[in-house]
Amino acid sequence: MHARSAVVDLYGDHLPEHGWWAPVAGVVALASCCGVQPAATRTAVSRLVRQGWLRAERRGEARGYAATSLARERLAAAHRRIYAEQPPPWDGRWHLVVVDGNGDRRRRDRVAASLGYLGYARLGGATWVSPWVSTELGPALSAHGASWTGWTASPHHDPAALTAGLWDLTGLGAAYRDFARRLPAPASVAALGPAAAFPVRTALVHEWRKFLFRDPALPVEVLPPDWPGQAVRQQFLQVAEALRPASASFVAGVLDGAVKSPGTPAEAAT
Repeated sequence: MHARSAVVDLYGDHLPEHGWWAPVAGVVALASCCGVQPAATRTAVSRLVRQGWLRAERRGEARGYAATSLARERLAAAHRRIYAEQPPPWDGRWHLVVVDGNGDRRRRDRVAASLGYLGYARLGGATWVSPWVSTELGPALSAHGASWTGWTASPHHDPAALTAGLWDLTGLGAAYRDFARRLPAPASVAALGPAAAFPVRTALVHEWRKFLFRDPALPVEVLPPDWPGQAVRQQFLQVAEALRPASASFVAGVLDGAVKSPGTPAEAAT
């Protein structure tokens, strides 16, 4: 796991219930539990500050970092997608978006990555399409300096055929089946202690979060009848829930210890 992912996952999965804030020592210690070196964690935190995701904030004697409003909005949106039990009802319409093609290749690549994360597929040229209207679309494209025009429409041909042509459903289905094969049984992880449960849950959620970049939570109406995505989602949710109490307890203990001992070597090294 990359250091940035470890920090982002920590803030998105555990820190909302702690006021979106953590002491430096706590962030370093928790990332270390997931195999991330302290120096890499500190570098990741510094970059997230420069990117507007975190801000330095002292609480009492503890020096730490709080998620900015931008980060809270994006992390909360990602959290909803990660733990959604099923896609929302679909009205049969598609959201079409035409993005301006100005800018260098690097900017165009960033725009394409953002659109893909938000569930849009390239229909052709500068036109993108999704079965859902993303509320994050405007802010995401504005952050890249890209203008756009969007509207909703209903295609005249089979929406399932359109979907199959836009997304690699074969590859995505295989990825879901592979994920399911590696999932532990909920009963086998429910007995793990806090220190063992936290890295297991972190790795589990981190791997599941990758589907946010590949799967736009397509409506069941446009998916093959043997689609594995929903069944695997239910398995993931069961395992994640089985790990949640012990993981949350571990995070709370580490953060509390870091606040009470702000002069720990981990923090002093920052």
